[in-house]
Amino acid sequence: MARKTLLLTLLCVSALAASKPKLTLDEFFNSVSFSSIAISPDGASVVINTERADWDQKIFRKDLWLYRDENKTLIQLTQSGHDTDPKWSPDGRWIAFLSERKAEKGDDNDEKGDISQIYIISPAGGEAVQITQGLDDVHSFSWSVDSRTIYFATRDPWTRQQKDDYREQWKDVVEYRTAERGDAIFSLDISNKLSNNFAAEMARSAKEKSTDLESGVTSGARRVATMPLRVDDLITSPDGTKLAILSNSPNQREERPEDVEIYLVNVERALPAPGSLQALPAGSGSESQSPETTARPRRITHNQALESHLRWAGDNRHIFFTVELGDVSNRYRDIQPHLYWIDTQQPDKPESVQWGKDFIGATENYAVTNSAILASGRLGTEVAMYSASQPTQPFHKLSSWPGSYASISSAARSSRIAFLYSSLQKPEEVYLADSPGKLDQARPITSFNQTLAASDLPQGKTYRWTADDGATVEGLLIYPPGKFEEKHLPMFTLIPGGPDTEGNHFEADWYQWASLAATYGWLVFEPEYRGCEGYGDEFTLQIAPQLFSRPGKDILAGVDALLKDGIADPDHLTVGGYSYGGYLTNWLITQTTRFKAAVTGAGGVENVAGWGNDDTTADDAYFIGGRPWEVPQRYNDEAAIFQIDKVRTPTHMVSGDEDVRVPVLESYLLEHALYSLGVPNKLLILPGEGHSLGKNPWHGKIKVREELNWLQKYGGVPANN
Repeated sequence: MARKTLLLTLLCVSALAASKPKLTLDEFFNSVSFSSIAISPDGASVVINTERADWDQKIFRKDLWLYRDENKTLIQLTQSGHDTDPKWSPDGRWIAFLSERKAEKGDDNDEKGDISQIYIISPAGGEAVQITQGLDDVHSFSWSVDSRTIYFATRDPWTRQQKDDYREQWKDVVEYRTAERGDAIFSLDISNKLSNNFAAEMARSAKEKSTDLESGVTSGARRVATMPLRVDDLITSPDGTKLAILSNSPNQREERPEDVEIYLVNVERALPAPGSLQALPAGSGSESQSPETTARPRRITHNQALESHLRWAGDNRHIFFTVELGDVSNRYRDIQPHLYWIDTQQPDKPESVQWGKDFIGATENYAVTNSAILASGRLGTEVAMYSASQPTQPFHKLSSWPGSYASISSAARSSRIAFLYSSLQKPEEVYLADSPGKLDQARPITSFNQTLAASDLPQGKTYRWTADDGATVEGLLIYPPGKFEEKHLPMFTLIPGGPDTEGNHFEADWYQWASLAATYGWLVFEPEYRGCEGYGDEFTLQIAPQLFSRPGKDILAGVDALLKDGIADPDHLTVGGYSYGGYLTNWLITQTTRFKAAVTGAGGVENVAGWGNDDTTADDAYFIGGRPWEVPQRYNDEAAIFQIDKVRTPTHMVSGDEDVRVPVLESYLLEHALYSLGVPNKLLILPGEGHSLGKNPWHGKIKVREELNWLQKYGGVPANN
């Protein structure tokens, strides 16, 4: 009887899968992603920042949606298509956000006039009202604890006349680096605007707004502090007396870890500052600013790490932060992400203390509650939710659903939490739980990706093998729908960039398209090579200084194991990746001719230009073992271009023509080399795109469409759609 019941169950599951439609290219690229979520202070509402393709306007729309738990409704709060970074006022009556709506023509960096400014909207709906008006983008902002003031950071303002004078002198010439200037932090009392329900603000005359633009400063804004660096984040302390500041290089190029640090400024008693933290570049314009009462920011961290994601602890003295690149120790190391806090009341240079130090995996994001921290932690291919109430306490696992948790948001006056969740067969949506202890009873409050969820999505599993040096390495196998655990399948090795770990989650875009490739008939192999997160710091550190050769050996050993186990078809092997995955693809096709086709995007073939040109150069010398003139042989040994004559694999290439991370010249270099060798190749240049291909959704869709065609043409798998 038991065997009969099992057989009936399997038949029902098979019939259900057969009744589901295949995932199409159009449906895949109509997915919705979530850039942020924020639960209200009382836990009764959630504001959701979505991003989706607008094919007619050729942009990615960024809009705000509001979920109300009282009537289980989801409404669209904004419709400009340019809205990001929503933050609730502490009293829960307002939502502030950044928007790049069409504005007055900006400065030389904002010629198209799309300047990011702060808007406020009521959760009850209505029109959003702009509350800052300047000539430069607002970089970050924070509410005061009484909800009457907003603190914001923008580039140290110039007047319209100063900007015009500068243009007259320099025309279109760029003063690289020397013309950079840091940020000023302002406070803006918005209590009158709030009490009048914006009526006075909406009635402001064009003349008043014009005055703001001429001065470069929002009317009524008071300067709190000035820094020679950019301000990437501002967080108000629970008692309202301090601002935590996350700095960055003015040009946002990660060249020195010391540019990215945490500062503290007292906003309760502002004191005259005799000067900024260091000399500003000549011609910055700060000398012409009128003297104001400002506070001097105090540097809290002094390390070799790139801090991010600041949060205050409830005790008003500790600041939480994560480190995704570098190390808080005295020497630079690229370890996997960890969570720390630092005591701001310690004198001199306070020590950063790691939370969950015994947790071997990576801490990807977190939220702070009244009694604990909640963190999404990666162990291998799974990302679960954990909690801890003390830094020395081991992480306690809260979740039991297999898959990936992300973007955790906690309520200030409620036990409720909101978060993102997905797995290979469950596209990402926003979930709401009554408490951390009731995660398994959480319910989805969005259904943006229900078309994807109703499709016949591929199944996957973890696969482990032994590398050439005896280390255990693993990856993910994603099977074509209806062929789970079948053998002798055509295989596409899709290499994660980063180095990142993809794991058990579903995402649909031009970068993570494994599910679509599987639907087109490929067994997709996603290797988690040395350097990937979720396997301990030692595993992560083994990528240096063998930047490509060590991960390359791991990947090839995985392919060998899959062939030995009869899972992969040796006559239909293909490979591809983007960014670091593109670098590794370029490296691998110089090491073997087993791959019948390769698709590489934003992948370099040499390392000197990467060290000098990209915007994340802080770690380049670490990965290779020194600067180019210090270890020139290693730069050559780990470069595909010096072994390119071994390539026989037909190769498809893609690059954005404004990519700084991996400059387009790398793709031109690879294309020229393959062309001169007579190797079949094709290069697509995506106009106006940087590394993230975030300008025009058609570019990413065409990229994947043509990569699938290339794999089918040279890899020999029949077209599925």
